[in-house]
Amino acid sequence: MQSLKAFKEPVYRLIDPVVLALVRRGTHPNLITTLGFAVTIAAGVLFHLDHVRWAGLLVMTGGILDIFDGQVARASALASKFGSFYDSTLDRVSEIVVFLGLLSLYNQYGRELADVWMVYVIVLAMGGSLMVSYTRARAEALGVECSAGFMQRAERVVLLGGGCLLFGLMWQGLVLKVILVILAVTTILTVIQRVVLVYKNASGVPLDA
Repeated sequence: MQSLKAFKEPVYRLIDPVVLALVRRGTHPNLITTLGFAVTIAAGVLFHLDHVRWAGLLVMTGGILDIFDGQVARASALASKFGSFYDSTLDRVSEIVVFLGLLSLYNQYGRELADVWMVYVIVLAMGGSLMVSYTRARAEALGVECSAGFMQRAERVVLLGGGCLLFGLMWQGLVLKVILVILAVTTILTVIQRVVLVYKNASGVPLDA
């Protein structure tokens, strides 16, 4: 899957007027972070309630708000260590809730949509998603840049949110199954990519270096 990094600058230019308007109104980036968190939590609840398309829309909306909070923080000079920590923490919690919503969906409709193995796929996708974020955070705490990999948060949001929004439970949930399998496989591969990258850059380097 092609990385979405190439689209970053065009998207930033597109949202700049809204960012500047939010800055002029004195909107605090942590407020946007909290709103994005609430929206994504609602997506998890909608997955549980079998409203897959609406859940996909809210996953995408939460991803957009996640872009806005960082841009507003930088444009307003309100970026802080706590803001970064707060944003990352809520991102992880919201991802867990979304996957729990998916687990609940398959638990409720398992006989119609999937075999028992889908539960394991969802757990792998959740674990892989969390480990992608953890490996970057841990590597950067050791002073090693680690943003490699083709299934970062933006890609996960677009794949899951966009796929659910467009296809819902079409073809007896086949599209959603495929999306979750792709997430499980590619997040684990991304973790492996990052481990290899850190090995190449930090193997043999003393901890106090």
